[in-house]
Amino acid sequence: MKTEIESQQRSNTWVIMELVPFMTVLIVSAFAATSVYAADVLVGVHVEPSKRVSLDKIDHSQWDDLLHKYVNTNGQVNYTSWKESKIDAQALQSYLSHLSQANLKGTQEEKLAYWINAYNAVTIWGILREYPTSSIRNHTAKIFGYNIWEDLKLRVVGKEVSLDQMEHQILRKMGEPRIHFAIVCASIGCPRLLNEAYTPSKLDQQLSANAKHFFNDRTKFRYSASDKTFYVSSILDWFGEDFGASDKARLQRIASWLPDKTAQQVAHAGQGSFSFLEYDWDLNDQKQGN
Repeated sequence: MKTEIESQQRSNTWVIMELVPFMTVLIVSAFAATSVYAADVLVGVHVEPSKRVSLDKIDHSQWDDLLHKYVNTNGQVNYTSWKESKIDAQALQSYLSHLSQANLKGTQEEKLAYWINAYNAVTIWGILREYPTSSIRNHTAKIFGYNIWEDLKLRVVGKEVSLDQMEHQILRKMGEPRIHFAIVCASIGCPRLLNEAYTPSKLDQQLSANAKHFFNDRTKFRYSASDKTFYVSSILDWFGEDFGASDKARLQRIASWLPDKTAQQVAHAGQGSFSFLEYDWDLNDQKQGN
């Protein structure tokens, strides 16, 4: 009897071992299928090459109107009213389709304004798609399912460009660190969403204004004179290399945007150290009465 039991146990073990590779294939296949399915969330339209226009022909006024209507001066968004308005939800769709008409040829200022507006408009569309929600992080699956930063994409020049690609492969490579005070991931920890569209003619002024506004916010910047510590948003930790190759260079880069003259002087000298503040991922949702 003992021998028969041992034989059966060996047989069961062999069966399990034989099944492991097959089960692994099934799991991997399921993961791949899920990833492919989750990636198919597209905005904008396909435009034939002959019908595409240069960036100076892209009109951001429709986006400007929507921002004036639904975003306050602190960058908080009235998602509730925006989602309830079929007309303005369609207006956002129309603007995204207009962005798809670009052939992406233009000046540096035109490209920056285009991609900053595109990033913010696609993000707003993505949040309205999920709303009500409490945070964009609720829609950033790491393994299975939909990730808004990777799977929500804008159709343009025959490609499908994700939010991650807009930020890391396009905007960051343009050598303008102030983009980090302009593109907004729908979170309180982000810079404010400017309640007007970025335009090439006003771009430098708009970027500088938002940079100064960012450092005037005590949830994003504080300076301790006693130990020369600059308490700054985690944005400068995650993207520090965009502001300079060393802490000294980064301090000198942000100095002119700081609200405190003492902090400006110390930063200009490249002295002091950074300490990074906790990031607030709660939705930048406009509450009633704000």
